[in-house]
Amino acid sequence: MTIGILGGGQLGYMLALAGYPLGLRFRFLDPSPEAPVGRIAQRVTADFDDEAALEKFAAGLELVTYEFENVPVSATRFLAERVPVFPPPAALEIAQDRLQEKALFRKLGIATTEFAPVHNIAALDAAIAKIGLPAVLKTCRLGYDGKGQWMLRSAADVARLKTEIGESFTGVAGSSGTAGTRETAPFILERFISFTRELSILGVRARNGEIAFYPLVENRHHGGILRLSLAPAPALDAALQTQAEEFARKALESVDYAGVLAIEFFECDGRLLANEMAPRVHNSGHWSIEGAITSQFENHLRAILDLPLGSTKATGFAAMLNLIGESPETAEILAIPGAHLHLYGKSPRPGRKLGHVTLCAASFEELSASLRALPPFFQQPEFCLNTEGGPQRAGTSQSRSA
Repeated sequence: MTIGILGGGQLGYMLALAGYPLGLRFRFLDPSPEAPVGRIAQRVTADFDDEAALEKFAAGLELVTYEFENVPVSATRFLAERVPVFPPPAALEIAQDRLQEKALFRKLGIATTEFAPVHNIAALDAAIAKIGLPAVLKTCRLGYDGKGQWMLRSAADVARLKTEIGESFTGVAGSSGTAGTRETAPFILERFISFTRELSILGVRARNGEIAFYPLVENRHHGGILRLSLAPAPALDAALQTQAEEFARKALESVDYAGVLAIEFFECDGRLLANEMAPRVHNSGHWSIEGAITSQFENHLRAILDLPLGSTKATGFAAMLNLIGESPETAEILAIPGAHLHLYGKSPRPGRKLGHVTLCAASFEELSASLRALPPFFQQPEFCLNTEGGPQRAGTSQSRSA
């Protein structure tokens, strides 16, 4: 049985590694001839909008899934006429547009920060007048790991922003006034909020409707990029886990979802505000490879194949550290007790995710001690290794993590 995967990055790589013990085979389509999956599976190198390549790619596949949400919806719809595609293209379409995403959350009764569509300069002024400063402007489409967002704290910030993005409104309906539609808005303005911490939940739904949830995870970012995940989230109130599962269940069922879905939250005054969702396996779930009975990658495959879901229970406590731009020597990492190294086969460059390290322990206290004992490479501020409880900082909505 061969599964097709759109995208050939590290998420697809780890999906394949989880699927081989299940007797599965994989075929990838990615525009880059350097996509990491080329080392372990058949890869079709072509653009996602190349219909002839898509036709060739689909031949003989059991079904198709995707490893990142910037795959063109048109490509998934084209493939869906030839082979089942999971998660469904409708979920991908919503997740690609932050306004549609927020509208779905509101429709389902999932709390979010205040927001407004921004079609043009006049609409930006109106949105700021309504929401106030400080606020965060984001692109509605694309943008991840801190890209495509601007922090606005003062009138001077707004003036600089208008100069920077003014050309983005060219050709947008209503670009000279306040007219326009939610569908055409290139940006979204969100209220800047103070939050205790950032959390995420991974839910998995099988094609037959079976649903399971992983424990909430605490995520810490530096420069808009996820650097550390703690699983389960320390000092977690059971009511928050229940609330997160309720929100995720609503989202999963609303689009007849199949596969893993991640939703990122802010914890504010003991409640959750939804930030964004990702219709795929997620960076904040990498800990589950060693830290849960069934990894997010295996459960995604089980779900889309309509196989029984595996247990999502954590086997203890885990920390996942992303290796961004550079990595220490392999021997240095493997000498750390309880450490598991995953390298993605990418050449180093600033801001690039090269791999991750997972630490596992029987208690959070033991995990905290392991983090404090990490080599000097990991003691840099960007690894966010403060493991004490309490508020982390006030901040902006982070962009989705790949």
